[in-house]
Amino acid sequence: MEFRELIEQRRSVRAYREPLPSHEVLMQILQEAQMAPSWKNLQASRSYVIETPEKLQEFREKALPSFNAKSSANAAIIVTTYVRGLVGHTKGVPDNELGDKWGAYDLGLRDAYLILAAKNAGLDTLIMGLRDADVIRQLLGIPEEEEIVSVISVGYRDQEPSLRPRKELSDVTEFF
Repeated sequence: MEFRELIEQRRSVRAYREPLPSHEVLMQILQEAQMAPSWKNLQASRSYVIETPEKLQEFREKALPSFNAKSSANAAIIVTTYVRGLVGHTKGVPDNELGDKWGAYDLGLRDAYLILAAKNAGLDTLIMGLRDADVIRQLLGIPEEEEIVSVISVGYRDQEPSLRPRKELSDVTEFF
């Protein structure tokens, strides 16, 4: 798929059909996401993939609000995190005023690669920010030094969401 077509077709999907994506396809999109740039190539982003029906049900019931649990039905779930204190730091000292925010920046780049790789593989996604991080940490055994950021559903769409309007480029960009 051409890049322009890929980004134009990507949508936040809130209804998925069976089957769940295969383990092999999930591995493929995660490997492609690993190609995202990162601060000093530290690759501090991490992923936790939930793909078994039993674990998915438990995760949805305990870690997501009901609307996100419903929106992610029939999809695999990928929780993304970054290791605090690596990106944007040298020998444990922040390199500038952003400090650990660079970890979130790098993870955002990686998540963007992930959702585009998923779309390229015929899958759709929904990035969910409303979740219970403490429950997620416990359910998945995520270490305390990792910041939990996104919960991303990945599956085969069962709806055709329309493209939502975008602001004019002139409203969000200045050229000098």
